[in-house]
Amino acid sequence: MAFPRQRMRRLRQHESMRRLVRETSLSPDDFIYPLFVTVGQNQQIPISSMPGQFRWSIDLLVKEAFEAHQLGILAIMLFGIPDRKDARGTSAYDPDGIVQQAVRTLKSQVPDLLVITDVCIDEYTDHGHCGIVKDGRILNDETLECLRSMARTHAEAGVDMVAPSDMMDGRVGAIRDELDQAGFPDLPIMAYAAKYASSLYAPFREAADSSPAFGDRRTYQMDPANVREAIREVELDVEEGADIVMVKPALPYLDVIAQSRSHVSVPIAAYQVSGEYSMIKAASQKGWIDESSVMLETLLSIKRAGADLILTYFAKDAAQALNSYRT
Repeated sequence: MAFPRQRMRRLRQHESMRRLVRETSLSPDDFIYPLFVTVGQNQQIPISSMPGQFRWSIDLLVKEAFEAHQLGILAIMLFGIPDRKDARGTSAYDPDGIVQQAVRTLKSQVPDLLVITDVCIDEYTDHGHCGIVKDGRILNDETLECLRSMARTHAEAGVDMVAPSDMMDGRVGAIRDELDQAGFPDLPIMAYAAKYASSLYAPFREAADSSPAFGDRRTYQMDPANVREAIREVELDVEEGADIVMVKPALPYLDVIAQSRSHVSVPIAAYQVSGEYSMIKAASQKGWIDESSVMLETLLSIKRAGADLILTYFAKDAAQALNSYRT
């Protein structure tokens, strides 16, 4: 029998009751905080298209990472802004590159914080693509050698996890082989498994100075129309040795997160990308939305879809809000 015997509002009358029966919850434990590291000292360079986000020199990066950890955030993701670029992105796998230096410093000064590194050469190439270029084509297999070297130097620097984001075929297996052969069999890989060719990356490309000098990335990133292909990508990455798989972006691809959750048993990460962050910030600055409420609602929706981990530029703000809510 339905209404009036069944009244769905009975469990919605009080905040304590709503919390008692809540199906999905957020915690600072869920968040990975993406950070941009650059050369120099005492540098905190604002990113105009991402209000509240900065390029950090290593000395200030440590302070920002420590503050995040104090809020209960367990992990950060590092993206490097090098002082030189070339066609092969050689500074990406320089043992003394900006990310390698940052990893060593972070692990010595904030040892309990998990440090994850992006493994992709686009920030380090003068053409801005994620692979080696020849005659206007992005070469898959030649790029794998760069990624192997990059992952190995990150491991040697002391990173806790590597995250290949390039979308070259076979890169998870190549990196797994390299790490195993180099004596790092226990170092996990978080693969950007279903990374779509999205328009929502534009603010990131300003932040990382990584816009392609020609063409676009549609020959290696996924077509936004496809979901069955995403499941193939996810399953292949697990088969190649990925310990965690990622869907990127998050909000427009909640269905992909949900379907991935039903197909694989490894943890699933989702990346609330720069465009998602910046749209919320811009609407809030216009007074059209309440930033904190929308921030938490969107993060909750990502978790509800099946993500175990969420990469978000809102990590510190969300952790502060959640900690305040609980007290």
